[in-house]
Amino acid sequence: MAASSTDSKPTSNSIQYEGEDGNEENGLKKHVSFFDRNKDGVIYPWETYQGFRAIGCGIFFSTFAAIFINVGLSRKTRPGKFPSLLFPIEINNIHKAKHGSDTGVSDGEGRFVNSKFEEIFNKHARMNTNALTSGELNAMLLANRAPKNFGGWLGSYVEWKILHSLCKDKNGLLHKDTIRAVYDGSLFEQMAKEKASSGKYE
Repeated sequence: MAASSTDSKPTSNSIQYEGEDGNEENGLKKHVSFFDRNKDGVIYPWETYQGFRAIGCGIFFSTFAAIFINVGLSRKTRPGKFPSLLFPIEINNIHKAKHGSDTGVSDGEGRFVNSKFEEIFNKHARMNTNALTSGELNAMLLANRAPKNFGGWLGSYVEWKILHSLCKDKNGLLHKDTIRAVYDGSLFEQMAKEKASSGKYE
């Protein structure tokens, strides 16, 4: 029996996601899975530290990042469980750690929303349509702020400033392809391979 026309056509307000068929791990999980060094589904602070060292970050920065990230996200990814002083992050629940005042590129389930990704550059990229300057990045962060969402402001600021610091080019531009690689989970793997091949660590 032939499908009706309403079955074959998406609604006008439908949102396009990556991996909608459910066969692919969503980008948010892929993004954080890099730091799960023993691949057990849980990220401990020492694994976060090791991950940042693997992409070439210094000891002080890697230590700060491990404390900031695990302390900030652990409780949110372990709903109903007693708090742990080891501050583990459970990857399967990473979408529960999403904060406000963000871009909306990852939805509430951690899925990539392409229209929101393109919106970043349509709204904020002025000098180069495929990259953001530091000033444009600041403007984006301000535009995304939700009223009184202080934790979200801090989370977004730290995340984007770390990304800009690590990945900007010689002209201070953070390129679209780089940001895209954050959301599809491939960026840190690329950085670790480049760092390993260079044999140089800070």
